[in-house]
Amino acid sequence: MGCSLIGGLISNGHNPDSINGAEPDRTKSESISKQYGIRVLNENIEAVHGTDVIVLAIKPQNLLDVVRQISPELIRSKPLLISIAAGIQISSIQKHIGDNYPVVRVMPNTPALIQTGASALYASPAVEKDQKILAEEIMRSVGLAIWLDKEELMDAVTALSGSGPAYFFLVMECMEKAATKLGLSHEQARILTIETAFGAAKMALESKSDVGLLRQQVTSPGGTTEAALNVLIDKGKIEEVFFKALLAAKKRSEEIAVEFGNT
Repeated sequence: MGCSLIGGLISNGHNPDSINGAEPDRTKSESISKQYGIRVLNENIEAVHGTDVIVLAIKPQNLLDVVRQISPELIRSKPLLISIAAGIQISSIQKHIGDNYPVVRVMPNTPALIQTGASALYASPAVEKDQKILAEEIMRSVGLAIWLDKEELMDAVTALSGSGPAYFFLVMECMEKAATKLGLSHEQARILTIETAFGAAKMALESKSDVGLLRQQVTSPGGTTEAALNVLIDKGKIEEVFFKALLAAKKRSEEIAVEFGNT
């Protein structure tokens, strides 16, 4: 995700010379530096020195250790801190750098890799207006960005858009397998499934109608689509299944906050 943001910023006109990275693995750091033309350091404290904004693209279990490592520089110069670590609450970060520290928490998703991500942001009260603009600009470099007015909504966002690409991949996987059982080749099923998913998403994005109405518009009474939907909705209880799935993801996000937020 860190590399996605670097690539997105550069594609949107940011000078690579203005971006520092931190990567302890020297092989990886050299590869990233060569690919993006940025300076990549092996020590976190060196990378954040003199910066205006720091993006913590770190796994939840490692985030607070890194915050403690760089806390002297954070406390000294107070750059904006952007965390994209799933489940870690702002209060857990602020325990190590002060309750009034400006932190923006972000939940992106993997389509950011191709600059079509969906990110939700929440800002602590200490974040200034210009810092919010900067945080949004960074996340918009890899896709759509929206603001939340309550941090607790991050767990729902994690369940929806954070984990969401995997749900769609699962549906596509199931459609491909079903199509091959009906006689199509694997490649035929794959291409038709992917293009259908892309087309449906594009229609939903560009239409002023909600997705429920769009579904109705392609469902002729007594037709083939209605026959399939009767299985998915009535017999498969797909809405109930998806609610249980998102609820499970939301609960796991809450558990992560407890597991890693108390360290």
